[in-house]
Amino acid sequence: MAVQTRKVKSGEEGMRLDRWFKANFPDLSFGHLQKLLRTGQVRVDGARAKTSMRLEPGMAVRVPPLEKSGKQEESEGETTPGRAARPLKPPSQMGDAKSDAAFLKSITLYEDREVLVLNKPFGLAVQGGSGTTRHIDGMLEALRGKDGQKPRLVHRIDKDTCGVLLIAKTRLAAATLAKTFRSRSARKFYWALVAGVPKPRQGRISTYLAKGAGEGGELMRVAKHGEDEASHAVTYYAVVDQAAQKLSWLSLKPVTGRTHQLRAHTAHIGNPIVGDPKYFSIENWELPGGMQNRLHLLARRLVIPHPKGEGVIDVSAPLPAHMQQSWNLLGLDAKAYDPILDAPEE
Repeated sequence: MAVQTRKVKSGEEGMRLDRWFKANFPDLSFGHLQKLLRTGQVRVDGARAKTSMRLEPGMAVRVPPLEKSGKQEESEGETTPGRAARPLKPPSQMGDAKSDAAFLKSITLYEDREVLVLNKPFGLAVQGGSGTTRHIDGMLEALRGKDGQKPRLVHRIDKDTCGVLLIAKTRLAAATLAKTFRSRSARKFYWALVAGVPKPRQGRISTYLAKGAGEGGELMRVAKHGEDEASHAVTYYAVVDQAAQKLSWLSLKPVTGRTHQLRAHTAHIGNPIVGDPKYFSIENWELPGGMQNRLHLLARRLVIPHPKGEGVIDVSAPLPAHMQQSWNLLGLDAKAYDPILDAPEE
């Protein structure tokens, strides 16, 4: 890419220079941007600038040739057991064990002898299904140990949901963790960007959910108590922040673990998740400029007792690129207090 000059647009006023770059060039890492600023390659109205500089409409930003970062940057203030490298692209359909293992390593957030915690990217299925040939479960074959044990899934998240995915590395760990999930001793927290602002701003959603017909595959619907195959589903939610009355950042805590529970529940209260192709049905609603039409749902954090009784596993995943871009555009701060943490367990 050649040197270019970008004009700051209306609607970007007051945005920090680093967040402007993140919104317009999401693949550029913070560290690389700092280097470009230090060496004077990035300039605003012809002058050197700092990352904290606030922009105004009409300002001219000099953008040098950019290379994609080889490392994934976490959100400011992110606290995880370690930085994960930018995920490699998922191996092709003919991927081999070596490329599968390298990819899984690139998305690893935490690992010990018993468990593996992955930062699952958008668009990658956890398990196989109709037309799905590449998925996490299949890739785990590449990590089969000398004892013949293959790491096992102990829970699942949707294909287009990003974030924390827990894997057991031994049979005993898998059995123990499965019991923990069934007993609801695992605490799961999600972040979502939804249309509108829920009223009240903090509450509990309790419905029965059952499978229903829908375009493009399985769709869950709110059902009545006593209907065939209807399961009780409970979700706690809280508004962390909002952009006027158009969009809200929600923190969600599912007590139960039903298929599409959070997507169906947010739609049920009139605040569907941005980019959801199955449950977003608000008429004449337009995606704000600069946002990607992808599901804005992150499995943010998992807190669960270690299967060997060695304390607690507490792992968080950073915002994926498309959600970080939206957060930057809306001026949302990922370090904000999360009000859902102390929600009841049932």
